[in-house]
Amino acid sequence: MLSPRLPRTMRAVVITGHGELDVIEEREVPVPRPGPGEVLVRVHAAGCNNTDLWTREGSYGAAEDPDVRTGWLGPLDFPRIQGADVAGTVVASGDGAATGLIGTRVLVDPAEYDGPGPDARPADVLGSERNGGFAEYVVVPSARAHSVDESPLTDVELAALPIAYGTALGMLDRGSVSEGHTVLVTGASGGVGLAAVQLARSRGARVVAVCSGDKGKAVRSAGADAVVDRRRDEVLADAAAAAPEGYDAVVDVVAGAVLGPGLGLLRAGGRWVVAGALDGWAVNIDVRRLYLANLSLVGSTMHTPRIFDHLVEIARRGDVRPVVAATFPLGQVREAQAQLARRRHVGKLIVVP
Repeated sequence: MLSPRLPRTMRAVVITGHGELDVIEEREVPVPRPGPGEVLVRVHAAGCNNTDLWTREGSYGAAEDPDVRTGWLGPLDFPRIQGADVAGTVVASGDGAATGLIGTRVLVDPAEYDGPGPDARPADVLGSERNGGFAEYVVVPSARAHSVDESPLTDVELAALPIAYGTALGMLDRGSVSEGHTVLVTGASGGVGLAAVQLARSRGARVVAVCSGDKGKAVRSAGADAVVDRRRDEVLADAAAAAPEGYDAVVDVVAGAVLGPGLGLLRAGGRWVVAGALDGWAVNIDVRRLYLANLSLVGSTMHTPRIFDHLVEIARRGDVRPVVAATFPLGQVREAQAQLARRRHVGKLIVVP
């Protein structure tokens, strides 16, 4: 149900096409209206992710042409409001079915899925295939607006969760990480990497984190038991020294040259789970390392409905407190993305409309 008190227009930040920071613009646009099965959320906070950079740049490529400019699921329409991670309050519904959500603080699942099952895959993502949270209001399916009224986390902390912590939780799930395991996390100072450190530690795993040395103290504070300084250019040797008996799982958002030889860090039956390619997507693998030691090399993209439901429960209980590096007003999305690309921070960057 729409309220007559809702404004007709709102501030939003859009990308006008694939490109550099100059394609980011702040505009006055109509407040979207929810349709059947949808709600309107007043955005309190929206998280920044590497997916925002790669979508803006069009750097995902396609199977038939890895250099073509495209979104991660294909071509995009412009202008597009980015921002997949949304925490806010429901202020209107498109039909009577969701009126009970009005006034509720919610954490939004940014994905729409390719099927109804608990392990369905994302087929459409907020801020990519449809307009997202870098705005004062956003329309989302009511089924994706999860009540978190009871959560001890702030709105800014909640907005750090969906993409980064959902992706990390999915990686830990696919890597069968549990209490007593030893886990190596690459890119550990970034959004997904730091989330993996915190979530693996909360499961009772021993965590060895790879990051630049100047960020080591912050990553240890987040829960890492040991830190490998990637700037020494001895990542494999130092990681091996930190866990002489090997790793049960590697949670990897970096890939590149380390992946192939890095399989030797795993114990027999270990799992290498990869969800990013910050150091390069083309890798060389000796498949004998895989089959002779019964290893698993697993790809993992975002979360599933089951994983996100688990993440919502973690948020409601406050089991993990996300690390927030900085917040930005809506008009500074360009600066937020510039800082995200420089990778000098530890934790999440959050836009607060």
